Amino acid sequence: MKKNVFLLTMVAGTLLMSGCASKKDLENCQNENRELTENYQNVKEQLAASKARVASLEDQLAQQKRNAAALQRSLDKSLSNANANNVNISKLVDQINESNQYIRHLVEVKSKSDSLNMVLTNNLTRSLSREEMKEVDVRVLKGVVYISLADNMLYKSGSYEINDRAEETLRKIAKIIMDYKDYDVLIEGNTDNVPVNTAAPSMKNIRNNWDLSALRASSVVQYLQDRFGVAPKRLTAGGRGEYNPVASNNTEVGKQRNRRTQIIITPKLDQFMDLIDKAPEEKK
Repeated sequence: MKKNVFLLTMVAGTLLMSGCASKKDLENCQNENRELTENYQNVKEQLAASKARVASLEDQLAQQKRNAAALQRSLDKSLSNANANNVNISKLVDQINESNQYIRHLVEVKSKSDSLNMVLTNNLTRSLSREEMKEVDVRVLKGVVYISLADNMLYKSGSYEINDRAEETLRKIAKIIMDYKDYDVLIEGNTDNVPVNTAAPSMKNIRNNWDLSALRASSVVQYLQDRFGVAPKRLTAGGRGEYNPVASNNTEVGKQRNRRTQIIITPKLDQFMDLIDKAPEEKK
């Protein structure tokens, strides 16, 4: 009997101990489960945050790619514009070089013209006597040779007819004109402001100083043509009346200076315009 009671006690103790152990394990499992659940939740949240971060980085990367593409297009456009500007600059430099070459050409032409005019002037002044030089004024102005002759050495008193005294001087001038065949000659008559004496026999049919100046210029033109063989196509006669004075008409000396005939020797206009219009050929 005692033996059976002991056995029952042992079994009860064993069962009691076994029940206690299972409850502790359960609590441990529950705690572990909660910890794992918390860890899982944390990892899940971290994963979500990482995905959000990755998405944000991907958006940033896409934006950077778009920015890079825009910058590349801008760079390509700038390079294209730079190339176009280089071409334009090159063309501008070529145009400047051509202009400089043309300017040098014009300077050479002017220098050549000035040199010829100086030679012409020197030849003419050397051929004139000391007495003739008192009544003949020779000047070069802006590439044109002006020979100014006093009316009393050219014309008969109160007339437009050439006097005998003028022949030798006009002969020398005609020789210069003949030597320079590439020059045209304008004969220009000028008077003072004293009205023409229409009652004088020599002034018959002359209305005013315009008529007198034009007729005097025409007389010189025909004299050069008829006496010395100057080609008429090179000659032009013109009258300026009293309207181109070189001195005041308030004094006798001034009036005397204004009563003059000018022989103006210039390069032929068509040849001169050809020189101006025609740029020099480019050197290859």
